[in-house]
Amino acid sequence: MLPMVNWLPAAVERLIRPLWLFLLGGLLLTTGSRLGLMSWQMERITDASTALTVLGFGIRIDLVMLCYWLIPAVLLLLPLPSRYHRTPLYLWLAAGFGLLAFMEAVTPGFIAQYDLRPNRLFVEYLQYPQEVFGMLLGGFQVELVFGLLVLLAAPYLAYVTLLRFAPSGGQPVAIGVRLAVIVLLLPLLVLGARGTLRHRPINPGFTAFSSDALLNDLTLNSLYSVAWAVRALRAEIDASRLYPQLPDAVLFTEVRKAMGLPEAQFLSARYPTWHAQRPSVVAPRLRNLVIVLEESLGAQYVGTLGGDTLTPSFDALAETGWLLEELYATGTRSVRGIEAAVTGFLPTPARSVVKLPRSQQDFFTLASLFGTRGYDTSFIYGGEGHFDNMASFFLGNGFHRVVDRRHYDNPEFTGSWGVSDGDLMRKAHDEFTRLHAEGKPFFSLVFSSSNHTPYDYPVDAITPVEQPPNTKRNAIRYADHALGEFFALARGSEYWDDTLFLVVADHDDRVFGRQLVPIEHFRIPGLILGKGITPRRDPRVFSQIDLPPTLLSLLGIASQHPMLGRDITTLPEAYEGRAIMQYGANQAYWRGQEVVVTQPERPVTTYRMDREHFSLMPAPANPELEREALAHALWGSLAYRRGLYPPSINGEN
Repeated sequence: MLPMVNWLPAAVERLIRPLWLFLLGGLLLTTGSRLGLMSWQMERITDASTALTVLGFGIRIDLVMLCYWLIPAVLLLLPLPSRYHRTPLYLWLAAGFGLLAFMEAVTPGFIAQYDLRPNRLFVEYLQYPQEVFGMLLGGFQVELVFGLLVLLAAPYLAYVTLLRFAPSGGQPVAIGVRLAVIVLLLPLLVLGARGTLRHRPINPGFTAFSSDALLNDLTLNSLYSVAWAVRALRAEIDASRLYPQLPDAVLFTEVRKAMGLPEAQFLSARYPTWHAQRPSVVAPRLRNLVIVLEESLGAQYVGTLGGDTLTPSFDALAETGWLLEELYATGTRSVRGIEAAVTGFLPTPARSVVKLPRSQQDFFTLASLFGTRGYDTSFIYGGEGHFDNMASFFLGNGFHRVVDRRHYDNPEFTGSWGVSDGDLMRKAHDEFTRLHAEGKPFFSLVFSSSNHTPYDYPVDAITPVEQPPNTKRNAIRYADHALGEFFALARGSEYWDDTLFLVVADHDDRVFGRQLVPIEHFRIPGLILGKGITPRRDPRVFSQIDLPPTLLSLLGIASQHPMLGRDITTLPEAYEGRAIMQYGANQAYWRGQEVVVTQPERPVTTYRMDREHFSLMPAPANPELEREALAHALWGSLAYRRGLYPPSINGEN
């Protein structure tokens, strides 16, 4: 018995040494990366307590991620003879270390762009390797090379380290000993992967402690953040599984009440928001509608909105139309802007309905409504129509045609994201001229793309505002130049008198800040133009979802639809304003002077809005507003899941 007792600890130590090395190396890597990120963002870490909280929660999340990776590693100890299990075990551990290192290596670049760790956006971009690789080659060569080097070097170094410090040799470990080690370690690793003894495993909501979303993200590691995003995407992120719940009857009552309509205008018990909209304008004949969706144009870049002086064309147009000075995007992605401007759908923590499977047919859009009235409906884009699933969504939901880069003959310029905005605008003008000559009313969504990294555009078209030419500010100036050229053509066209135009951004280029939802970076330009539109500057707060019903009203179209936005032509000048903004899994509901933030796994919270600094100040709870905000946070997922957003009911729309 004594030899067995003397031999057993050494055998066990030899068996688990690779696991300890992986655990220690992983903790050193993630903690070192976190310290580096904290040093970079030091101005946002206000005191030692904040730093210690980030580090403490960070180590806890790191252990969770490492324990998850070690569970299969422990199971590899059993099926193979002792002398054979090391190779697959070491390869598995080296792969895990390589992934961990790669994700931390790409994190600074992602934070610089999105002010968050890699998340669902990172996962979604992987679906479009050609476009993303072109973007990286165009503007992120250093980051690309560094990331690839880390991806190759880290697993190799990990494998070599394991061979050196946990070499094979010695007496083979009996299967009984291996089984005993597995039986002892597996429960510990499962507990470590849960991260808590509570009913639910640890999650990002557990470590959220700050009103600064980036600080909350620093408590995670990037592999965990992406893994959580994959899990959430697979589940389509039903908001009712993230946020506090409301009974259906209360939810329906709240969203209908916020629509501000008489009860008699609601027409269906089955579809709670389906209602009749009565236009405020009487139109003598059918009019066309053109929505120009400007890529990544935040209000901070628009001169007439108090931003940088990069948009002289838009600023001049603003003098001739209805300028919405306080318009707020619903999200941070183009597909979220499309969702709001074309469908009026509320934002959710899930992907936009443009990309979700259940909304690819029989989902309401402006195109489905216009199509029943004899309109030609089109989406005109300079890039690949399949990007972000746009073509599939549009063609399945009322758009007759998708015009993309395949349809341009001899374009002036083609970059990473397609033809230039100048080519796009000329193509749109040609399409509208043809349709008008044929006597067809039309609705068209025109989506720009030149203002996107790596900022490819025909440099001779403008005088750059800075050097080198391929920068964000120069791309904005070029996109604005193309917009001005389009409206110069449109004003001289035959279709001008019969067309209503909306120029609106999809989102700001970067959304970042110390708030749970950085509202300042959701502010975007919105401008309504056309014959009969009285020039004015409107200081009231509106949401992107208010645009579609407003356009229908200005066109004089009586309709039935499920959109929740307000027709702003009917609102009083003293309207207190309302905006809804989705930032990752957090949603802000802003009404009047108060903002309610809904977060995963946490109670809803009321803040007071400091308009001067766009900051959220602690405020007493407002149960009525919190209930209204929560209803809107839950509505989108529920409506999507239950099919409550159809293009028509009983043949009516």
